[in-house]
Amino acid sequence: MNKLSQLAAALLLTAAAAAPALAAPETYVLDGFHTFPRFSYSHLGYSTQLSRFNKTTGKVIFDKEAKTGSVDIEIDTKSVDTGAALFNEHIQGEDFLDTAKFPTATFKSTKVIFKGDKPVKILGNLTLKGMTKAVTLTVTSFQAMPHPMQKKDAIGANAFTIVKRTDFNAGKYAPHVGDEVRIDIAIEAIKE
Repeated sequence: MNKLSQLAAALLLTAAAAAPALAAPETYVLDGFHTFPRFSYSHLGYSTQLSRFNKTTGKVIFDKEAKTGSVDIEIDTKSVDTGAALFNEHIQGEDFLDTAKFPTATFKSTKVIFKGDKPVKILGNLTLKGMTKAVTLTVTSFQAMPHPMQKKDAIGANAFTIVKRTDFNAGKYAPHVGDEVRIDIAIEAIKE
């Protein structure tokens, strides 16, 4: 009986060693030097204005095998960069971002939709000025591969959504200054 137990244990260990390893969710930390949310809107119908936020933190969890993931991003709204210091202050005012009361905006995913091996949509909640609204990010590009300089696994993506300023109590001058705002985010993240 003892030899039979030893043989069974040896067979189990051999089978376990031969079985392919199951992938697990992996956590990636956003690279603040290469992650920038940008926003654009119509200015009086004359032009499309482009601005960005310079400080963003967060994590992405990615499980390629299970085709699941999550995204958790925090944006420092005081880091808004319009290209002009005076306009930065204007955008941070009570009528728009109100950064004195709400110094951060967040996006927390609720579901990631894959097509093949790549995410194509990220459903989640955007919180801005203390108000939370459901949004869908459309992923326009995605890459998962070893980072050639950092020698660690990395991911990168570009995605966008469109929101209305009035939904976040930031609608001053609408509709002359466009109510619809396109938010684009370019992210790069390195595996922990």
